[in-house]
This record gives sequence, structure tokens and C-alpha cells, in this order.
Amino acid sequence: MRNGSVWNARSRRVATKAGGVALAAAALVGTVGSPASAAREGIDPAERGAGLRAVVEGGEASWSLGRIVEDGRTSWKGAAGVADRRGGAPADPGGRFRIGSITKTFTATVVLQLVGEGRIGLEDPVEKYLPGVVPDGERITVRQLLNHTSGLFNYTEAPEHNMPTEEWVRAGRWQSYSAAGIVANAVGRAPYFPPGKGWRYSNTNYLLAGMLIERVTGRSWNKEVERRIARPLKLRDTSMPGTSVRIGGTHARNYTKLPSGPVDTTLLNPSEAGAGGAGVSTTADLARFHSALFKGELLRPAELREMKRTVKTDQGVGYGLGVQRLDNLNGLGCGEVWGHAGGIHGSVSFFFGDARGERQAVTSASLYGKPDLVAVVGRMNKAVACSAS
Repeated sequence: MRNGSVWNARSRRVATKAGGVALAAAALVGTVGSPASAAREGIDPAERGAGLRAVVEGGEASWSLGRIVEDGRTSWKGAAGVADRRGGAPADPGGRFRIGSITKTFTATVVLQLVGEGRIGLEDPVEKYLPGVVPDGERITVRQLLNHTSGLFNYTEAPEHNMPTEEWVRAGRWQSYSAAGIVANAVGRAPYFPPGKGWRYSNTNYLLAGMLIERVTGRSWNKEVERRIARPLKLRDTSMPGTSVRIGGTHARNYTKLPSGPVDTTLLNPSEAGAGGAGVSTTADLARFHSALFKGELLRPAELREMKRTVKTDQGVGYGLGVQRLDNLNGLGCGEVWGHAGGIHGSVSFFFGDARGERQAVTSASLYGKPDLVAVVGRMNKAVACSAS
């Protein structure tokens, strides 16, 4: 395989390490987790817009987007920066973007729907559904895939799936991958710990979850996401591409920082990310998905409870089945919020909301400049959604 990964190393520090997610998403809890919204507490919408602009004007992003939704209605939305560095047209707050690991929440939801239908058991071994695929498959359960306690090696930490290079920009990003091929390489590496004896984020888990969906339903994971979630909720700007390199619809360009400077990486083959990170959506669609999920429109009460049963990550975040829980981080006194973060070449995104599905905050940006992306995204999210300083 060529070098290159759908998640570059800096994006993964934001999007796939729970500590980074906690730092960046803590800023969201002031609005989405508290009884009073930012609007009710007198947050000036201009301040939110200024916060988005500051990220762009500081040379840290080419564009940034934000949206607050309360009781199904958008109370604020904004955008800063340009859709294309070569032209100058402003970024559209309703534009599409790659959502990276937020895809995991969609994938986990489909698995839990299949659990509710009696077609998958959370405590069943992976071997039952995917015989011979995982060496320790008799000891690893479906639940352990979804909450990252399987111990399986994270394939995006392998050199062949790591930092983007000039070679990746030239040729690697067009390459098609199969989940089975990536998994076969990953499970050949030593696991981090025995199944159930620790927690470590591993994208390998969600490639396996996608394979599990396909084995049980006879249809690909992305077709099942579209059939079970996107269509019923009328998420018209949400898709789960297989190998298509295009985002489609209205969207801004994505840029990845290389030694030679920012490079346009809008077009890429997302098959390397698969069921763990290939999705495309908008701030509006993600807010609608979050609301439907936590209001019980997609899962029965029993499966929603299982989704929200978290394990400790020892990094300030509880991880459930495809969702992250943040509890009163940084002393903001705002209760718990639920959601996920995602990073893919050229962009990083966050969607979080309260446990009742009544309020959501969604942000996305094309970050390519300074290395401390956790701090940058934290400032952006705080400007957009925080009702407490």
C-alpha cells in the first residue's frame, strides 16, 4: 500500500484521541447541555461570527462553519473564510463537508438497529458473524468493537496508513481499499491488550462493524446507513460514499498542510476510512441526526440505553457505542453532552448535543495551518456555542 491516510496525524490528534475531543468539545457544553440557551443568556451572535473569523484570519483555517439548533429550529448559523482559496467566494454555512469519524455514530446506530431486530447480539463473539477474520474473534464481542475495548491494533497508526505525503497527494489519495484487506493487515499486528481489559480508540473496530453489517444484511454498510437513517430522516445532504472521490452539492474546498504548503485535497477516495470515517454531511443534517437519535426515533429504548452505556477512557470522556459523553468539563457546570468528533484530510468536525436531543451544536473547519489543532478548534467551538466563559 502507498503511504497516506484519510486521517492525517494532526487531524487524528483532534478527532480520534479522546483527550483532544474533550478539550475541543468542552466549549460546546455551555449551550447544548444547559437549561438556558446562549440566546436566552444574551450571547451576541456577532461574537460567534467573530470567533469563526478569528480562526480563519489567524491563518489556521481556510473556512469554518457553525450551527446551533434548539427544539428542531436553527437559532444561529454562521460561516467564515472562503470556499476556495483560488477564488474568494465566501464559505456557505449550509455547505457539505467530510465528517470523518462522526461516521462511526451512523455505523453504530445501524448495528444497534440490527440488535433490536434480533439479528445481532451485542455480547456475541465477532467469530459468529465473521468467522476466521479476527484471530481472537471468539473472545472479542460486538460490543467491544463499538466501544473500543477490543484491543485490536488501530490500522491508521501503521506507517502505510499514516501521515500524508507529496506521494499521497499525487497518487495515494486515489487508491481504493477494501475493508477486508485493511483488517487483515491490522489483525496481524499485536493487540494493545486482551479483549475487554482496556480502552483504546481503533478505527479497525469500525471497519469490522461495517463488515458485520454487510454479512448480516447482505448489503453494504453505507447502503444500510442511507436506507435506515438518511432517507427516513430526509438527510438530503448526507451520503456515505464508497469509492467516489467527490463530495457533491455545495461545498468548500479542503486543504492539507504539507512541507510545500497547503494542498487542495478535496477530492480523495474515502474507501480507506470506510465505516469508520467516509461520511459526508452538513451542520443541519448532523443536528437533525443527533436530535432523532437521542429522542429515540432511530433506536428502541433498550438499544439507546446500550448506546449510552459508557466505559472510562481515562482521558475525561466516556465512550459508549459510537458516541462520546462529556461531563461538566472545565467546571462549566452544564451537565452532560453527547456526540462525536471527526477528522479527515483537510477538515475536522464536531457534533454534540444534550441527552434529550433538544439542543445541538455542530462545527466544522478546514484546518491546515498551525500544529495545535486541539486549541484552535477549542477556541472556535467556544466562540460558536459556549454560554459560559
